[in-house]
Amino acid sequence: MIHKEWDTKETIRTVTCNHTKAAKFLVSNVLTEGKTYDVKNETEEFIFVVDNTGKVGGYYKTYFE
Repeated sequence: MIHKEWDTKETIRTVTCNHTKAAKFLVSNVLTEGKTYDVKNETEEFIFVVDNTGKVGGYYKTYFE
């Protein structure tokens, strides 16, 4: 259960949020446009970052640059 260690895991890189305009999901509560986030894990489709709640969340890569 590797996801339980992501809070203490070393940051891979940082990304900046481009937008929070989502068709299906409400991400404006946990992401802020223009803010930089620490990447804890990454897959082909998702980036796992420490969001505004202080927890690690998985988001589509389209929200970041």
